[in-house]
Amino acid sequence: MRTYYSVWRLRMATGLQYRAAALAGVSTQMFFGFLFIMIMAAFYSHASTPAPMSLSEVTAYIWLQQAFLVFIMLWYRDSDIFQLITKGNIAYELCRPCGIYEFWYAKLLAMRLSSALLRCLPILVIAAVLPRPFRLIPPPDAAALLLFVGALVLGLLVLVAISMLIYISVFWTMSPTGSTLLFAVAGEFLAGMVIPVPLMPQWLQQVTYALPFRWTADFPFRVYSGQIGSAEALWGMAAQLGWLFALVTIGKWLLRKALRQVVVQGG
Repeated sequence: MRTYYSVWRLRMATGLQYRAAALAGVSTQMFFGFLFIMIMAAFYSHASTPAPMSLSEVTAYIWLQQAFLVFIMLWYRDSDIFQLITKGNIAYELCRPCGIYEFWYAKLLAMRLSSALLRCLPILVIAAVLPRPFRLIPPPDAAALLLFVGALVLGLLVLVAISMLIYISVFWTMSPTGSTLLFAVAGEFLAGMVIPVPLMPQWLQQVTYALPFRWTADFPFRVYSGQIGSAEALWGMAAQLGWLFALVTIGKWLLRKALRQVVVQGG
């Protein structure tokens, strides 16, 4: 474990150096936050039937999406790992005295965490002092806040496990762009990144509930606003742990299978 902790710590220190990029990311994400809220406010002002989420809950959902974007977007990637696979340098990784899955998992986790630490706080502070309907509402009580933090962390672990499948798929496809697009487009829509899951048609909600993507974004954000109660949130966190175990097990099995078929040519 000390090896993986050292990898995680070094990647965190590297990621925290890119402050100018984080500042640019904050301004971009604030812009998209305003844009999405204005679109939703226009829909709500002309709605003829009561919506399953209030506009304040949708606003909180959108600001949390923007603040923790690197926790939940699947197209955020480490190009070095893709190059190791496609250029044949995976041979160097095989020489490391540690597990490749755990090594990459620690790197990816630190990369997302360091980026979020630089961006989330400014967005949350600014959103909390904006006038309505742009204001980020606080959670209903301390229990909702604590459950949100736990669900968000578990959602991050699930997302990294899903993103590991993207990297492993490149052993067969040899196309990082194709694998990333396939997972990102479908996964982020089913996670509620385009439309909050409660606003989807009933049949589509059933599809999202059967897949792991909603546990990375939709679930923690609805726990924050109190739309998912404490008892249901605890069951949801147990489901997150179940998905995490299943995805890591599948990922390790696929990686072992891929590595058995690797052929590296050249000197």
